[in-house]
Amino acid sequence: MSTSFLLTCLGIGVISGVIAALCGVGGGVVMVPAFVFLLKLPQKTAVATSLAIIIPTALMATTQNARNGFVDWKVAIITAVSASLFAYFGATWLKALSNETLTRIFGTVLVIFGIRMLLQGKA
Repeated sequence: MSTSFLLTCLGIGVISGVIAALCGVGGGVVMVPAFVFLLKLPQKTAVATSLAIIIPTALMATTQNARNGFVDWKVAIITAVSASLFAYFGATWLKALSNETLTRIFGTVLVIFGIRMLLQGKA
């Protein structure tokens, strides 16, 4: 493992961790494009690797957010059950889709939600 590779991974981790904690995006918004462009991972590998990293990231941020009283546990539990079930099926669909299709879906979702958030301008 080269120093450059290690530093790139650490940098991606720092940026995605901060953004995940501040914006609640799980860091995937940063990690997936960074893995593809900086580490030259295929889209499918970038998505799967990002999801594996989100587990410890989410646990750490959730611990702090729960201590601060910010977690609505009723919403979290109900949503977590449905998200977990459908993530299982989504992971199966990931195998069937091409890297190009996945990149387009990811980019489209980011643009649509980004524009809506910018135009609404409220939390």
